[in-house]
Amino acid sequence: MMKLAALVPLFPLVGFILNGLFGKKMSKGLSGTIASVAMLLSFGISLAVFLELQTAENKATVINLFSWISSDTLQVPFEFLIDPLSSVFLLIITGIGFLIHIYSLGYMKHDDAFARFFAYLNLFVFFMLLLVMGNNYLILFMGWEGVGLCSYLLIGFWFKNNAYNDAAKKAFIINRIGDLGFLLGIFLIFTTYGSTTFGDIFPNAGMASPAVVTTIALLLFFGATGKSAQIPLFTWLPDAMAGPTPVSALIHAATMVTAGVYMIVRSNIFYSMSETASAVVAIVGLATALIAALIGLFQNDIKKILAYSTVSQLGLMFLGLGAGAFSSSVFHVTTHAFFKALLFLAAGSVIHAMGGEQDIRKMGGLKGKIKITFITMLIGTIAISGIPPLSGFFSKDEIMAHVFEYNGLLWFFAMIVSALTAFYMFRLIFLTFYGKFRGTSEQEHHLHESPPTMTIPLVVLAALAIFGGLLGLPEFWGMSNWMAENLDTIIMHHHETRLSHQTEWILMGLAVVSALIIILIAYNVYRKKGLVPVEKEQQLKDWQRPIFHKFYVDEIYDFLVRRPVDFLSESFYKVLDLQVVSLLVDGIGNSVKTFGSYIRLIQNGNVSTYIVGMVMSIICILLFIFLI
Repeated sequence: MMKLAALVPLFPLVGFILNGLFGKKMSKGLSGTIASVAMLLSFGISLAVFLELQTAENKATVINLFSWISSDTLQVPFEFLIDPLSSVFLLIITGIGFLIHIYSLGYMKHDDAFARFFAYLNLFVFFMLLLVMGNNYLILFMGWEGVGLCSYLLIGFWFKNNAYNDAAKKAFIINRIGDLGFLLGIFLIFTTYGSTTFGDIFPNAGMASPAVVTTIALLLFFGATGKSAQIPLFTWLPDAMAGPTPVSALIHAATMVTAGVYMIVRSNIFYSMSETASAVVAIVGLATALIAALIGLFQNDIKKILAYSTVSQLGLMFLGLGAGAFSSSVFHVTTHAFFKALLFLAAGSVIHAMGGEQDIRKMGGLKGKIKITFITMLIGTIAISGIPPLSGFFSKDEIMAHVFEYNGLLWFFAMIVSALTAFYMFRLIFLTFYGKFRGTSEQEHHLHESPPTMTIPLVVLAALAIFGGLLGLPEFWGMSNWMAENLDTIIMHHHETRLSHQTEWILMGLAVVSALIIILIAYNVYRKKGLVPVEKEQQLKDWQRPIFHKFYVDEIYDFLVRRPVDFLSESFYKVLDLQVVSLLVDGIGNSVKTFGSYIRLIQNGNVSTYIVGMVMSIICILLFIFLI
């Protein structure tokens, strides 16, 4: 069965080829079925591989497909690595990806580019699978760049809208900045260890000096800041909401943004050996989580609220990684995939019911109109808020326990992040589903529940959001313990927290009580008092404006980066292009033209002139021979 794992990325690739080449000639039903069946087959094999790993003695299998690069000292085989870490990500990618494909059948059924959309979705999944299955950094990087390409294609899917094109370009360019750091890290790894294969590098990681190890770790992390939207490269992710809602769910829950977490966990030996790099990861993660949570308080676009919640949750994951909680962070990636996919798809159902409206200030009173969407979105909100017994509570609690042991001050700010998360998520719920409807009469007339192709994935994801936390309980499976036991060669620095049970219970109690208090405050403000966010910026208080403007990060980039580049480009155009290059090119052309105007006078049609010219030429040739 392990050998069959090589087929997991093959099925989405075939789906992409079929829809890409023949999609226009197919019916929408056939096109969507091909893409969805490809995902189902990949999920089936992934599940079988995962189950086989539970009883297998050898927890890591390398599948060698062919020799990829062979040049002097650089030998790179095209290999897949199947182990507990990659198997967990395979389940997330294919399982959540399959549900998103099914949801898309209903969501995109009226789109003219239906086949192109499903071709891109399949290609997106293929590259993400390549990323997590590769047995060396070059295959990982190939998948890494592939998901960046697909994000560009899908964010700008409705390319006739210039704003969507700008969002796609922004995502592509910012990710390329991070990718440069990742690429430099790979170069340094090869220079240091003479290989890019994990099995050659990790056992010999200690051969390098501490300074080199720290540099490698920081370069890899810089790549992760781009892909997983951490400071300072986080501004692309909220703008990525320009794409269709299923794309947002796929990017946030199952593919692109989790790639950075996977890469850090896979490369954890470097961070285990470098306290400096681990501290940087933890501090950047916390700062990102806090800033994104604050920004989420003042967002009114339903998808952008969820986008900033993703940035914030990813920040908590990186905080856990910096604290050495590698397996706990993978656990949170898993539960986050459940409730974040649920939240995005539920938001898509709300937008579908509202006829495309995304502003929560123009909603209200929807719970009686779209009951399935309301119940499932409420479940996702409770899960992300860390309320037991839903999944988010278990995974977030594990991270918080490790962070408390690592640094009490970081834990305190992480608690603030969790409280803010509960506030802005229930703000979304109260403004969207409670109170009076604030939209137009036409929108109210349009309100209706989504079709079964959209609501069934919501119900399945809601069940996973409820019961997914049980994966972390030792009495059921104990995911983190299983990860620690089976990833000896993967997670070098995993350790159980040394906190007493009493301390752990106190921490859990504080987290739950603070979340409940914050939810009550949100209820009082947005449900009981019926407060609706202001329509105009002028109505904001002075301290609210920086948060409303997302701390002016885009404006700072515009001032420090875009404007200087535009100024230099315009200056070079006016000075070099117009004054130097153009004059040089025009000068050469004019010289040839002038010289030709004189030469052509020889061709005058007079035979005597031609004879004189011939005689003079012969004389010149004879003189030349004589002189030689």
